[in-house]
Amino acid sequence: MDTKHYTIPVFIPELACPFQCIFCNQRKISGHLKVPSPEEVKDIIGKYLETIPTRKRVVEIGFFGGNFTGIPQAEQEAYLKVAIPYLEQGKIQGIRLSTRPDYISVTVLKLLKKYKVNTIELGAQSMHDEVLQRSSRGHTVQDTITASGLIRKFNFRLGLQMMIGLPGDSLELAMDTATQIVELRADNTRIYPTLVIKETKLEELYHNKKYKPLPLDDAVFWSKEVFKIFEKGRVKVIRMGLHPSEGLITGKELVAGPFHKSFRELAMTELWWEELKQLTNNKYKSIRITVHPKQLNFAVGYSAKNKKRLLEHYNTVVYQTDVELEGRDFYADNY
Repeated sequence: MDTKHYTIPVFIPELACPFQCIFCNQRKISGHLKVPSPEEVKDIIGKYLETIPTRKRVVEIGFFGGNFTGIPQAEQEAYLKVAIPYLEQGKIQGIRLSTRPDYISVTVLKLLKKYKVNTIELGAQSMHDEVLQRSSRGHTVQDTITASGLIRKFNFRLGLQMMIGLPGDSLELAMDTATQIVELRADNTRIYPTLVIKETKLEELYHNKKYKPLPLDDAVFWSKEVFKIFEKGRVKVIRMGLHPSEGLITGKELVAGPFHKSFRELAMTELWWEELKQLTNNKYKSIRITVHPKQLNFAVGYSAKNKKRLLEHYNTVVYQTDVELEGRDFYADNY
C-alpha cells in the first residue's frame, strides 16, 4: 500500500494582509469566516487526526490564508507552539504555511526554523510585474525571486502558487510564469484559475465589463499546458483549482469564472486525451488500454469523456491497470 499524504488545513483568513488584492476575499473563498485562536487550532488538529488512518501516512499541519509571517511574532509563535507537540509525538510529520513574498526575511526564516516549519508556500501568482500591478498584489517579481532564494538557502521546501487568468494575463505569460517557477527550484506549486468572488474589486471590474474571466474550457487548457511545464521541471502540482467550499459549490459567493469542483480531473482528462487520441486511427473494433491504477480515472476521463471519445472509433473500449507502469505510460492491444 502506498503512503498517503494528508494536510490538516488551518485557515487564517486575511490576517495581516497589507493589501487587498482585487481578486481576494479569503473568508468567502475558504469558507472560514472566523480567525481561530491557538486553542481552537488544537481542536481542529485533534478532529482531523481522528479521521486519518494511522498507517502508511504522512501528515502535515498547514497554516493557510492571509499572510502568516506578517502577523505579530508572538502570535506566530502561539500558533506554531500548538503544532510542535504533534510533531514531537510523531502524530504529524511536517508543518507548512503560506505567506507573501515580501514578508520573508532572515529573521522570519530563523524563527520558522526554530519551530520546525519545513515548507513555505509563497503566493507568487504571476512572474510578470504588470499582471501583479493590475491585481494590486503590492509586491514585485523581484520580491518572489529574493524570497525564494532565501527559503532555499535556509533549506525549507519551497512552494510557489500561481494564478491563471488575472487581468493582463495570457497563456504565453502563464506558461512563462510556470517556467520561472521551475527555474526558482520550487518543490511544489498550486494552479488557481481566477474567479470573481463577491465583495471584491474584481467583481466591480466584472460588472463594469472591464474584466472577463476565462471560460472553463480555456482555464482547463491553460492549466493543462502549465501542468506539462511543471511535470517536465519536476515540480509537484499539489492542487489545480480552488478548494470547493460550500459557498463556491452553491454559487452563493461566486459571481463568475471557471469554477468546477473536479477541476483537476478536467485538466488531467485532457492531458490523457493527448496520449490516447493516437489510438483513433486504429482499424480494429475493440481495444483494451492498460494504465497505472492511480491514472485510471483520468485515463477514462471525467464523466468517462475519454472513453466516450474512443467509442466513436471502437465498438468496445476496456481499461485495465498495471502497477508497473509509470505516470501516463500505457499500452493498448486489440482483441
